[in-house]
Amino acid sequence: MARIYVLNGPNLNLLGQREPEIYGRDTLADVEQRCQAIAAREGVELVFRQSNREDELVDWIQEARKSGGVIINPAGLSYNSVPVLDALKMCECPVVEVHISNIHKRAETEASWRGDSLMSPAATGVIAGLGVHGYELALDFIARRLKAQSPA
Repeated sequence: MARIYVLNGPNLNLLGQREPEIYGRDTLADVEQRCQAIAAREGVELVFRQSNREDELVDWIQEARKSGGVIINPAGLSYNSVPVLDALKMCECPVVEVHISNIHKRAETEASWRGDSLMSPAATGVIAGLGVHGYELALDFIARRLKAQSPA
């Protein structure tokens, strides 16, 4: 059974509480529950984690580098974490970078650096601005890709 990792960066443990006008009211537990349902339907194993520590995320990315895929919301580390970027570059599997808010739109209204994720060059694809539904889309993409690659 293929294993897909969903890795979440700093402050996402407060999803649903922190700036709900930007990030919505769904909690990270809600996101995990929906992703687990998709994983069960698609016949993949899901590893869902969150950390406020950069070093822990790097360890998890290294653990996941030969898995079926990585979905990562690096959160605030998107803009300054070369170690996370370097770990993602070592992945031999699809990597989908997810942002709940549209970081490009926020760059126009808040701070210009918000639209410049260091992680994007290491990603197979990027989903931004679709709320927590972006996680489900990323999981669906990787699951379909795995099915297409498996022998009939």
